[in-house]
Amino acid sequence: MPIVPKRESDSFEERIITIDSTGLKQYGKDEWHQEKHKVNPKRTWRKIHLAVDENHIIRASFLTDKSTHDAEVVEELLSQIDVPSERYIGDGAYDTKAVYEAIEKHSPNTKIVIPPRDNAVGSELWHAERNKSLEIIDKHGSGGWCKMRKYGKQNYAELAMQRYKRIIGNRMHSKDIARQKNEAIIGASILNKFTGVY
Repeated sequence: MPIVPKRESDSFEERIITIDSTGLKQYGKDEWHQEKHKVNPKRTWRKIHLAVDENHIIRASFLTDKSTHDAEVVEELLSQIDVPSERYIGDGAYDTKAVYEAIEKHSPNTKIVIPPRDNAVGSELWHAERNKSLEIIDKHGSGGWCKMRKYGKQNYAELAMQRYKRIIGNRMHSKDIARQKNEAIIGASILNKFTGVY
């Protein structure tokens, strides 16, 4: 878990968590091995998953291999966040029942903003927030849904990914996954320090 400043309890701004992931390349021995033996370059990527709040602070981070689906790590990210939020935003990769259930468990009665897949239909088997999104899309279109549900705030997480790659770098420096996970936590903590300065 990255080092994060405490949220102000008297803040009047809506508490938001946005989640996303991006790839970080592995270098060193793996890169040399790839060139020498013509190994598929896709093997050299890790994924960093971030949860970012309304103040651009990284509240949670988790590093996985490239094959881990974004939805699989939501529970781990939420376990690092000690204060419930009023709105959780993620892209279509998070449109699973497990994600809705994990968010609801962490922050009951929160607004969950995830674009439903194109062939989605309303159902009692799905979370009420997802059905609400489908109703809004049916009545106002995707553009209306984005505006009404504040989906544009998703760019907080996307911006954090860009900042990580530009400031910390777009590749891993450590060779094994355990050290790489620590490296990702340190990187997120450094970004939080920089954010706190401004």
